Amino acid sequence: MSITLKIILIVLSFISFFLCVKKIKKSQLKMESSIIWMLGSILLIFMSIFSNIVEWFSNLLGFIAPVNFVFFIIIVFLLIEVFIDGIRISKLNDKIKDLNHYIAIKEKEQNKEEK
Repeated sequence: MSITLKIILIVLSFISFFLCVKKIKKSQLKMESSIIWMLGSILLIFMSIFSNIVEWFSNLLGFIAPVNFVFFIIIVFLLIEVFIDGIRISKLNDKIKDLNHYIAIKEKEQNKEEK
């Protein structure tokens, strides 16, 4: 892995980590949402510092270059995040549906009382 890629990974990982911490402190981001981003940042820092391990894993798994393995890990990380977000969205849609039913029942009860 080239030194340029190592530096870019370290800098971007620290920026994303501290951005998550800053958003948590301002209560703009929940802790459960930021944990995966913080873990991803820490993983990228370790991958850039211990590049020999990345090279060993990339050779073991048959990647042509270690940078392809890094990209693979990033893609897997993003797919996990999309899956988790999909679960959250499904739960929120169910809550919205339940809230709509509750409001409809309350409106129907109000209409009966008015008549």
